[in-house]
Amino acid sequence: ADKCSEGLLNGAVPGERGKQDKSVKRGNWGNQIEFVLTSVGYAVGLGNVWRFPYLCYRNGGGAFMFPYFIMLVFCGIPLFFMELSFGQFASQGCLGVWRVSPMFKGVGYGMMVVSTYIGIYYNVVICIAFYYFFVSMTHVLPWTYCSNPWNTADCMGVLDGNVSSHAALNLTHLLNTTQKRTSPSEEYWRRYVLQLSDDIGNLGEVRLPLLGCLGVSWVVVFLCLIKGVKSSGKVVYFTATFPYVVLTILFVRGITLEGALTGIMYYLTPQWDKILNAKVWGDAASQIFYSLGCAWGGLITMASYNKFHNNCYRDSIIISITNCATSVYAGFVIFSILGFMANHLGVDVSKVADHGPGLAFVAYPEALTLLPISPLWSILFFFMLILLGLGTQFCLLETLVTAIVDEVGNEWIIRRKTFVTLGVAVAGFLLGVPLTTQAGIYWLLLMDNYAASFSLVIISCIMCVAIMYIYGHRNYFKDIEMMLGFPPPLFFQICWRFISPAIIFFILVFTVIQYRPISYNEYVYPTWAISIGFLMALSSVICIPIYAIYKVCCSEGDTLLERLKNATKASKDWGPALPEHRSGRYAPAFSPSTESHLEVQPLQPEKGQSEAAAASPVQGSNGSAHSQDSRL
Repeated sequence: ADKCSEGLLNGAVPGERGKQDKSVKRGNWGNQIEFVLTSVGYAVGLGNVWRFPYLCYRNGGGAFMFPYFIMLVFCGIPLFFMELSFGQFASQGCLGVWRVSPMFKGVGYGMMVVSTYIGIYYNVVICIAFYYFFVSMTHVLPWTYCSNPWNTADCMGVLDGNVSSHAALNLTHLLNTTQKRTSPSEEYWRRYVLQLSDDIGNLGEVRLPLLGCLGVSWVVVFLCLIKGVKSSGKVVYFTATFPYVVLTILFVRGITLEGALTGIMYYLTPQWDKILNAKVWGDAASQIFYSLGCAWGGLITMASYNKFHNNCYRDSIIISITNCATSVYAGFVIFSILGFMANHLGVDVSKVADHGPGLAFVAYPEALTLLPISPLWSILFFFMLILLGLGTQFCLLETLVTAIVDEVGNEWIIRRKTFVTLGVAVAGFLLGVPLTTQAGIYWLLLMDNYAASFSLVIISCIMCVAIMYIYGHRNYFKDIEMMLGFPPPLFFQICWRFISPAIIFFILVFTVIQYRPISYNEYVYPTWAISIGFLMALSSVICIPIYAIYKVCCSEGDTLLERLKNATKASKDWGPALPEHRSGRYAPAFSPSTESHLEVQPLQPEKGQSEAAAASPVQGSNGSAHSQDSRL
């Protein structure tokens, strides 16, 4: 009765082990809210704040929302659901899941390479946000006036006291129409924070304040992941929710300002003629694809810590819609402040609108100087950027650590997972040091533009083909039905097989057609730097054919066709990770001749070997485990 009490509590028949939905070896999320918040923190990143609002106003305002949500429904949510279900079913990271078709394991290595590149430069952006956060703790923001040692004669601040308010407005308007005005925030960014060099090859010296902040950001990331998902799952209760509190505070402050309505109208007014432009649809598809974090490996990794029967279909819809709603909401926050600034300067909103680092560290900080108690708003804004960045960085680091630990897979490395996390964090810090030099921003933008652009699209496209057409859509739909209790809806089946791969291919073609060599303000990158960018992009994609060739060469078979079949066939250990879930076609079938050689696993090893042998479970062909007494 003692031995069967757990089984009875779990609804199992007497004499049968209680079926658990937890992986003691790998660990699981503490509860489902932790997974949803972590995934929201992963998907909602800096791009939602500094890229989407700019894309929206540039591509037709409110009219851009139409292709954006079309792409969300037909590409974003289906791909998100596919990656979540893929990782959850196998309970493996981005390498282990490719037992489904071993020849395509190079896709997993490609995901690891992409996550490595993004993890290196993403934390540098977070460290700059940390720097601005710390320097905002003052009475007057250091980029308010033009009276600092780093300012030039071209600097013209909106609050400088040497001219009257009316004259300042007229002079600023004149400068905007005749020559490029240099704002104090821009000079602070270029001449003080970065001390920007004149060329990407001229690294100059390491900026020690940024290096210190980079160390702080890596320490924070490591401490939050020191116990894997057990610790990060608790941290996300704050890091994934507080940005919405800050966004709401900034939104309320923004819409009460004079000129805020002008900025919001600029952001939302539909220009329906642009909806027929292919570039608008391409931007919408690209933004959805990159914003949700598809093909980074993070979604597969986060889902692998779910319980087997978790409803990831529901989660994928909730997280995807939350991500896109956040992007739209952030647009109101950004453009209400920019509208106020444009009104103050007497210029059009387009003159002050920007994206990327230019928005986060130049345009928005300058707008904040116009507000009463400006340091408070600056602290809130940069704290929000830090939290948005950390949510994504947690998952990038966990993706790499999980892939390494799952690949080695023995007890020794599982017990020392913290040291693996420390090793990856230290390596990430050291590789990020060059990005804190005077030419660091050039390298950061080079990595952002090339390391994670078209390579992600190729990886995602090959993943769709491998699962739907090599492994087989019918097999995958049966796997999902076995996991969730219902097959994927017909809409998702059609999207996975036809629509989503077609949209991904469209994004790839669009990316190639729209390609322009990278530049930063007036600086044009040299050919050798662009070549390095292409090599970074190629380094993740090249993993796929190299590993495929290696796997085919190592596979059994007399002819090439036989080797291909064996290399693409699902391995024997593909399927649910826990024996309790390996039913149906995953249930191990034993013949009478081999039954006597079964491995005996004690139910309660602490009770002693003799008692354990009397009640050792034997795996039946239906996937259930019976004690030897009941079998006899």
